[in-house]
Amino acid sequence: MWQLALPVWQLVVRSAVIYIVLLLGLRLFGKREVGQFTLFDLVLVLLVANAVQPAITGPDTSLAGGLVIVVTLFGLNALVALLRVRSPMMRRLTEGQATVIARDGHWIDSALRREGLEREDCLMALREHGFATVDGVALAVLETDGTISVVPGDQNVRRGKRRVRTRRMP
Repeated sequence: MWQLALPVWQLVVRSAVIYIVLLLGLRLFGKREVGQFTLFDLVLVLLVANAVQPAITGPDTSLAGGLVIVVTLFGLNALVALLRVRSPMMRRLTEGQATVIARDGHWIDSALRREGLEREDCLMALREHGFATVDGVALAVLETDGTISVVPGDQNVRRGKRRVRTRRMP
């Protein structure tokens, strides 16, 4: 149970290599939030996780080996998070940049194709922002986290005032 079948350094290196490859793969995969994964995306992630498990552990099935791997993965994740905060280059590498997908009431088809987006999905996001069509949109941006931000075409945006009714006591 506690006896390692591989040296600790080998478990650390295996874990690090798989972590980096998966990080790069998911980065190239596109700008989607986990909640926006399609069924196909979920199947892919589950199959990849199942496929890389033997590559990380090798012949080691010990509890100690599992703990070494978990500590390595958490440590790498913390390091990447720290580097993202401190290094603009690392932030660009891990997050990418926002993409303008609509401007002045028109879709930018080349951007939609490059990001793998369908108009119907984008229209759904516009409806969530209160737009029936793209016509009233000055700017729609696919953010690095996979969300779509929308700037209305009418810059004189009216915001509702919060009214509070009070009752005066006699």
